[in-house]
Amino acid sequence: MHVVIGGCGRVGSQLAVALLGQGHEVAVIDKNPSSFRRLGEDFPGQLVQGFCFDRAVMEEAGIRRAQAFVAVTSGDNSNVVSARAARDHYGVERVVARIYDPERAGIYERLGIRTIASARWTAEEVLRLLLPQGDRIEGEVSEGSGDVVMLRLTLPVGAHGVDAGKLTRPGEVVLAAVTREQSTRIPSANALLEAGDQLHLMVSRDAVDKVRELVAGLGGHH
Repeated sequence: MHVVIGGCGRVGSQLAVALLGQGHEVAVIDKNPSSFRRLGEDFPGQLVQGFCFDRAVMEEAGIRRAQAFVAVTSGDNSNVVSARAARDHYGVERVVARIYDPERAGIYERLGIRTIASARWTAEEVLRLLLPQGDRIEGEVSEGSGDVVMLRLTLPVGAHGVDAGKLTRPGEVVLAAVTREQSTRIPSANALLEAGDQLHLMVSRDAVDKVRELVAGLGGHH
């Protein structure tokens, strides 16, 4: 996956190193070239000097082929403008932005831009939202000869009014809870899910790949 990171501060540099360590391709943008020192002399990713919201700079960093974009600067305006350009103009699937103003954060979440409040802004938190399509196995429990894992997935952009019942399949998967706007609830029988909802699923281990495909395929379906 090619990831473009806007900003090379503490978190941006940590995130770049972590992504490279997981085998991803990384380009880092920063207006101050001295910021790249955080990455070390042997950093194998791409370094681009300039403003992360400048489309020429974004294109130099490979935004047209990027699967993810992260805005890590200290300014809301820079983060919002660059994140919206990545999402709306370049069609980047996974976009995460640092937003200090909680009211603005809610607006951009509804536009499909995942946001993180400054108090929670860590490299680990960004990775939690970013990779891959939000999925991580949180833990597992074995019962007899069977294997069950807790899988957390994010409902993709394009999903709207998805019947929660579609995510329960006997013997394979049960939707245990849904997180929306930092509130986690057990869904009712007739609950409707929206893009950006974080799904907490109990999944049979041998059905994990099938469930990931199921959730990814819900984008654009009602």
